[in-house]
Amino acid sequence: MIETDFLRTKFGQALPYDAYVATGKDSHQRAWADFRQNVHTTEEHQSLFDGFIRSMHILAISGTWCGDCVQQVPMLDAIAKLRPDLIRLGVLDRDEHMDLAERLVINDGNRVPVVLFLNEEYDFVSMYGDRTLTRYRALAERQLGASCPLPGAPVPADEIAATLQDWIDETERAQLVCRLSTKLRAKHGD
Repeated sequence: MIETDFLRTKFGQALPYDAYVATGKDSHQRAWADFRQNVHTTEEHQSLFDGFIRSMHILAISGTWCGDCVQQVPMLDAIAKLRPDLIRLGVLDRDEHMDLAERLVINDGNRVPVVLFLNEEYDFVSMYGDRTLTRYRALAERQLGASCPLPGAPVPADEIAATLQDWIDETERAQLVCRLSTKLRAKHGD
């Protein structure tokens, strides 16, 4: 897999969510802001994340121009805000970090978003992308044209909620991998 030192370096080069969005064209920034307003975590999500004890890094490889990124990366921002003391989100532009993107090829393509979940020491925990199962199901139902929706394309509220739940579930899975890690349990004495 990918070396820990390389991932640590890449995370150090990543931008916080708002700074990353600000690198996009004005029309892209508006699309990201508009979609972020539709992402709402719940008390149940907060309660789940209140039980987290391990620090994690979430590294998203994205493109401000990408409709799928507009419709998923804001969810990672919402997730990170559930536990800012434990979860750090960093976002990299795929085209500016091809040395990482080329290591994360999915189905023989450089896709976005691709998300890496890393433990507190920047060890690889899991990779998820370019779309969650909910997103793939929804696109399979309605897709007849281009393979990537345009930024700002409308997304039904139930699809947003289900896709957010997909990301929450993967974040919980990564947290449990970290929590049950022999290495980290020895480090923390638990």
